[in-house]
Amino acid sequence: MLFRFSAAALAATLSLAAPAAMAGAGDYVFEPVSPEMKKGDDVTLAVRLTNKQTGKPVSDAVIFRTRVDMAPDGMAEMESAVAPLPSREPGVYAFKTDLPMAGRYQVTLSAKVQGEPETVTGKVIVKATK
Repeated sequence: MLFRFSAAALAATLSLAAPAAMAGAGDYVFEPVSPEMKKGDDVTLAVRLTNKQTGKPVSDAVIFRTRVDMAPDGMAEMESAVAPLPSREPGVYAFKTDLPMAGRYQVTLSAKVQGEPETVTGKVIVKATK
């Protein structure tokens, strides 16, 4: 009797853990904090990383690759340098970059999220105005 109860408890525990174990890199999304900003030098560009399943911000990610370019407007070669800035809000990652001309910019990010074996990648489009 004790064995059956233990087996049932173990099965229940495993079934509750299964959704978490099946999480993947596709369960996260990067979004712009501000999708539109003024063009210029030393612009602060911020993105939010959210877990799609929970809707909660992910504040412990390590962003290890960033790229800002004008690929959405057919000018992928127009790349700007990117420097990380301190975060002021959970799940928000800020960067300093140049947006030298008006148009659409693509921010490409790669991150490691604690407990997630896969690399989380995303592309965010922001618009620079005059």
